[in-house]
Amino acid sequence: MNLFFEESGDFKVGTVLSQAGEAYQVEMPSGKRTKVKARDVMLQFDKPDPATLLEQAKAVAADVDLEFLWEVAGQEEFGFTELGAEYFGHAPLAFEAAGLVLALHGAPIYFYKKGRGRYKAAPEQSLRAALAGIEKKKQQAIVQAAYVEELKAGTLPQAMQPLVQQLLFKPDKNSIEFKALETAADELQTTAPRLMLSTGGIASAKELHMGRFLFEHFPRGAGFPPVAVPTPPADLPLANVAAFSIDDVTTTEIDDAFSVEKLDDGTVRVGIHIAAPGLGIRPDDAIDKIARARMSTVYMPGDKITMLPDDVVDAYTLAEGNDCPALSLYAVLDPATWTVLSTTTRAERVPVKNNLRHNDLDDVVNEETLNKGEGDYPHKMELGLLWQWALQLEAGRMKKREAFGLKPEQANRVDFNFYVEDDVVTIVRRKRGAPLDKIVAELMIFANSTWGKLLHDCGVPGIYRSQGPGAGGWAAKMQVRMVTHAAPHQGLGVDQYAWSTSPLRRYTDLVNQWQILACASNGVTAPLVAPFKHRDATLFSIVSAFDAAYSAYNDFQQNMERYWCLRWLAQEHAKQVEAVVLKDEVLRLVEIPLVIRLPGMPQAARGAQVRLDIVRWDEVDLSLEARLLEVAAVAPEAAEELGLDEEEDTGEAAAAEAAEAEGAVAVTDPETQTDVAGQQA
Repeated sequence: MNLFFEESGDFKVGTVLSQAGEAYQVEMPSGKRTKVKARDVMLQFDKPDPATLLEQAKAVAADVDLEFLWEVAGQEEFGFTELGAEYFGHAPLAFEAAGLVLALHGAPIYFYKKGRGRYKAAPEQSLRAALAGIEKKKQQAIVQAAYVEELKAGTLPQAMQPLVQQLLFKPDKNSIEFKALETAADELQTTAPRLMLSTGGIASAKELHMGRFLFEHFPRGAGFPPVAVPTPPADLPLANVAAFSIDDVTTTEIDDAFSVEKLDDGTVRVGIHIAAPGLGIRPDDAIDKIARARMSTVYMPGDKITMLPDDVVDAYTLAEGNDCPALSLYAVLDPATWTVLSTTTRAERVPVKNNLRHNDLDDVVNEETLNKGEGDYPHKMELGLLWQWALQLEAGRMKKREAFGLKPEQANRVDFNFYVEDDVVTIVRRKRGAPLDKIVAELMIFANSTWGKLLHDCGVPGIYRSQGPGAGGWAAKMQVRMVTHAAPHQGLGVDQYAWSTSPLRRYTDLVNQWQILACASNGVTAPLVAPFKHRDATLFSIVSAFDAAYSAYNDFQQNMERYWCLRWLAQEHAKQVEAVVLKDEVLRLVEIPLVIRLPGMPQAARGAQVRLDIVRWDEVDLSLEARLLEVAAVAPEAAEELGLDEEEDTGEAAAAEAAEAEGAVAVTDPETQTDVAGQQA
């Protein structure tokens, strides 16, 4: 006796070897033996042999007209043998009955299973909907296959062209467009981004990186809605100074300027003048909402996405020849010792006489010319006095750092500036700590520290940067945090440090400016009128949002710098390059700030110079492969210039942030005035 039975959702056949109660011992055509329960048996038959019956049953199932079978079945539940008699016109033979079971079981949209060997025809409405769905899937499969062929031929299907960014950065994985892109990429043994590049969906690797960033952080575009430019109060007094700024040639958001005046009593009054958009922009107005959504200007080599609309920047930037609204910090100094005798903060209009540029002055303003009073350049007297004060400010910070138990700052590291024009990149090496950098950096640290103390003394909260050891005590690595109360910044060597000097490009600085203006105007009553109060949930949310945005912007900036470093290699047709060892297998190229990992690198001292043979680089995944050619002796000056990954040196982050404090031209874009370590700090 032979059986046709169901096992684990599949139908099988076999010859009975023995029977014990309600169970059969069955040998299948493959020779495998299995135990079959009586309830799982659909048919018992003697002829034909099991293998032949199964083949015949499959042939019957393939020939069954499902539409006709569905009509014959009616709407009542039925057993397969009952339906077989109706369908075949006679009591079905064993192979016909088995074939009918296979057909019913294989057509779940036509027939619902109700039990062992029992089924019910699907309602007409459900059947028609299911059939329509199947037909739709067939048509989609045809379209998808056509898309795949077009992609493999190097053409982007027209229907996919408006969906490029969504397909790459936030795809609907059930869409036929994504499935086609994925299938074509798999068959071509490439990736979706590379396939988009080869088909013209993305113009270049640069556009790929830009597109990913904009899609995530500026989904509605980087442009601004039309807004009215707010005006500062009409009664602002005009300062009797001739201010000047010091910036890179590409800078347009000019946040800071300086003035120097010798007073009759022999003292010197230095003015630190900060652009004051906070005099016109008010919390929760239209422009504030724009700035809060962005949190910061986004910098990248050759381009930027500003925090504020251009019209607003133009109205408040400290542009040459204008009387600009500003928040001024005046410090009266004793030039004999450069002691600060008094400070005053006030809002006013400041005449800006000159916008000095590093590109014009770096060759003539150096330590030698400043110390000897040589050279001919604008604001020579003022710069000479500011240089002397900056040296004293730096010395004071160093003593404070030593009191905190920190190492001296490294002052002779090399920074890199990127300039991009018509997709041609120029990367310029520049030694950190140049006099103009130091003047701006030290005065900005002084202003941020002084205004941070003003906020604290007036009982007004602000947004501070503090630095100290993390969890684990003094042996732990230094950590920088953003807090809303005054706290030491050990790396900078100051008792408090409130970002306040870049309100055109950082939202934290704009917030602090509102708070400082309240202190300057109201003194001890400032807590009553300041926009943000202690434990203000909005202030905490600003801190959190700024941290997240600033980190994301920094990551993007570093990625774009890495991209332009690779472009520089292509542009210069670089085949062999010099590099220095940062740590273990991590190297940095000498001519550009490109950090790479060289697996299998033999052990070499930090600062050792090596020569590399460039094998290949990839502008999509921003990688570079190189082969070691030789290792030279350690150059002490090279080791001193590194400072990019010395995490154990707590002075590194501090030195970087000192440079970042508005003044020093940077490792990154000149206008960001920050470097990799500084942004981490």
